[in-house]
Amino acid sequence: MSKVFALAACCLAATLVSRMAVGAESDAKAAPAALNFTMKSLAGEDVNLAKYHGKVVLVVNVASRCGLTPQYKQLEALHEKYADQGLAILGMPCNQFNGQEPGSAAEIKQFCTQKYGVKFDMFSKIEVNGEGADPLYKYLTALQTKPVGPGKISWNFEKFLINRQGEVVARFGPRTKPDAQDVVAAIEKALAEK
Repeated sequence: MSKVFALAACCLAATLVSRMAVGAESDAKAAPAALNFTMKSLAGEDVNLAKYHGKVVLVVNVASRCGLTPQYKQLEALHEKYADQGLAILGMPCNQFNGQEPGSAAEIKQFCTQKYGVKFDMFSKIEVNGEGADPLYKYLTALQTKPVGPGKISWNFEKFLINRQGEVVARFGPRTKPDAQDVVAAIEKALAEK
């Protein structure tokens, strides 16, 4: 009788493991293409971007020593105003533009929080152009977007807006400020769509 019990337990365990694997696979498939990436947080932890599915997401490549760095203040203001409505801002530090983000993760975190009070999600430093570009950016820069179309990132603080369904609905150039009328209108439109 104990052999029968052991065999039944073994079969049950195998079935559960198989169902869990299928469930995990279908969850990964359910993530929209723009959110089907895993990034490292500024603290070095893996973050599956699928967790933002259902939110409006603004992805921005950032830098601490750029003439556009004051955009952190406007990004944080957007975060404070719209986070409760479902906006998530993802800051992606990048050092590819004249070495304007040379700091370590700890230095980036200290700078952002002390100088600009950043509370939105920040990620580990990545490349956004070229062979070493992060897969997320290879995907984003290949899309037909407006007002800026496909192509490499031109500078720090380029912005991609992703709607609640995980579709990239806009791309704004670096000099377009986060609180510009076009950006705010696109965010508010995306937030209003359920």
